Amino acid sequence: MPDFLPLSPSAVPSNAAPRTWDLFCQVIDNFGDVGVCWRAASELVARGQTVRLWMDDASALQWMAPLPHPPGLTVHPWPASAADVPARVGEVVVEAFGCEIPAPFLQTLAAQAAADRPPVWINLEYLSAEDYVARCHRLPSRLMSGPASGLTRWFFYPGFTADTGGLIAEHDLAARQAAFAARGRSAWRAAHGLQDGDCAISLFCYEPPALPQLLAQLREQTASAQAGWQPQLLTTPGRATAAVAAARQADPRLESLDVHALDTSPQPQFDEMLWACDLNLVRGEDSLVRALWAGQPLVWHIYPQDDNAHHAKLDAFLDWLQAPAALRSFHHAWNGLAPADSLPRLTPGLLREWQACTLAARQKLHAQTDLIAQLLQFVAEKS
Repeated sequence: MPDFLPLSPSAVPSNAAPRTWDLFCQVIDNFGDVGVCWRAASELVARGQTVRLWMDDASALQWMAPLPHPPGLTVHPWPASAADVPARVGEVVVEAFGCEIPAPFLQTLAAQAAADRPPVWINLEYLSAEDYVARCHRLPSRLMSGPASGLTRWFFYPGFTADTGGLIAEHDLAARQAAFAARGRSAWRAAHGLQDGDCAISLFCYEPPALPQLLAQLREQTASAQAGWQPQLLTTPGRATAAVAAARQADPRLESLDVHALDTSPQPQFDEMLWACDLNLVRGEDSLVRALWAGQPLVWHIYPQDDNAHHAKLDAFLDWLQAPAALRSFHHAWNGLAPADSLPRLTPGLLREWQACTLAARQKLHAQTDLIAQLLQFVAEKS
C-alpha cells in the first residue's frame, strides 16, 4: 500500500496586525461550507486575529468543532435585528461563498463606514481550478444601491496556482502530520478494526453513479484473497453510509464486503483518517483540500449541478492535477461523465501511480502562500 508521507515544515508569517473579523457562513448543506469557514476562523485566531463567526445553523459544530473553542473565536447566531449586532463592526467583514450580510448588520456597517472608516469587505468565493479564478481574484465590486451604496467589496478566490488566493493550511499542519507519522498508522488502523496489510479506502461522497461498480469490484477482490490486497471500506456518516447501504440492499452479494461505518469526528480526527487510508474518496471543497494535504491517492466527487457546470470544473481540476489516464477515467465514471461500467479496476500499482500524482501536486501547493496568509496580507494592504 502507498506510504503516508507528511508535509515538510514551512514558515508562517506571524507579524500580522491583530484585527477583529466578522465572518458570515450561511449553511447550504453537506457541511462543506461549515468546514471551510471553521478552518478559516480557527486559523485566523491561531495567527493572532479575533473572529466572530456568524452562522444561521451552527449545529454541525457540535461534532465538527466541539467546545471549548479557541480563545478569540466566538460563534454567533445569524443577526435578525439591530439588537443582535455588535456596537462596532470588525475591521474585516467576510461573506463566505457569496452569502449576503443580514440587513441589520449591513445597516450598522454602512453607518459606521459613513462616520468612521469602512471595514475591508471580502467575498470569499468557491474553490475552482478554472481560468476565471485568476482573472477575478482580488477584483473590487462597488455597491451601487442599498444602505452600503458606495462601499467596495473585494472578491477573493481560493485556488491551486500562485495567481489565486491559495488553500487553507494550518500553521501546525506539518507538525501534526509528522507526529502522526512518528506514531505510525498501525495504531489508528487497529483502533478501527484494520490490519496493516489491508487496503483502507475512505468514502466521503454523495451518491456516486459508479458506487455499485466499485463495491462489486472490491467484493470480488476480497473473495479472491489477492496477496497484499484486502480492501476495507470505511464509510463516513450520512450520505456515504446511506449510499452504501442502498447499494447493498439492491445487490445482496455485496453483504460479504467488509464495511466499517465511522462515527462523526472533529476536523483533526477527520484529517487523521485521510492520513491513515490508502485511497480517499472525498467530496466537496474542504475534504478535497484535506486529501491533497494528506498526500494519499484521492478521487473527488464534485458537487453535482443541474446545468452540468461541474463537468468543466472537474476537468479543470484534473488538468491542473495532471491526472494520469486511469485516474481521469475513474473520476469521469465516479461523477457520471462516463458510463459507470468504465470504472477502472483498482490495483496496488494504480494507487502508487495516483499517489505520485498527488504528491507532485502537493509539492506545488506547498511552495505557494496559503489562503490565510494571503488574506492577512490583503487586509493589511487595504486597511
